[in-house]
Amino acid sequence: MLKCSTSLWSADLANLASEIRRVEPYTEQFHLDVADGHYVNTLLFFPDLVKALRPHTRLPLEVHLMTANPMGWVAPFVEAGADIILFCFDSALDPGTVLEEIRRRGRKAGVSLLLTQPVSFLEPYWQLLDVVTVVGTAMGIKGASMDTSVPNKIRELREIITRKNLKTAIEADGGIRRETVPLLADAGADYIVPGSLMFKEEPAAMRQWLASL
Repeated sequence: MLKCSTSLWSADLANLASEIRRVEPYTEQFHLDVADGHYVNTLLFFPDLVKALRPHTRLPLEVHLMTANPMGWVAPFVEAGADIILFCFDSALDPGTVLEEIRRRGRKAGVSLLLTQPVSFLEPYWQLLDVVTVVGTAMGIKGASMDTSVPNKIRELREIITRKNLKTAIEADGGIRRETVPLLADAGADYIVPGSLMFKEEPAAMRQWLASL
């Protein structure tokens, strides 16, 4: 069954603690998008918010850095209580150095690939990757439809991970809808990043549906 890294961007932002408690039984972890207004034209979650939310859940907190200079944000989010830190592959001049720093601090590390970025970009970094996130929409846009290229990219990742005998998880983020989730499951994704699918529907029923795929 697909696991969930539920996006808090789609929660009731005025009641995040209660939203976390409501959804916690039906997700494996929570996903927090971080945007600095530079890498994307959006402002989103920040270290003090992660620190404030940390006591409200026992589940892992996954931080997705959609920022310039991701290295500068590693330490603040580790100190705030993040368990997993992802960053956009093209936001770092040396992705390997950022991945090594995240892992040195005892956290899981990953990168996200944009629609235009091929899987081959990851070849030098496989041993450092705990997670690869396939972004299925334009970065930083909420509510967009998933690009049709995403399932094939996930299949390519699954073939490489299997061939290399790696434990790297594949995560699909963007355009997570009732009609796209079966395609992602069939392609070999480990995690989806549901937003409205979790918060706007009844979460127990949604997980029951996932289990039926």
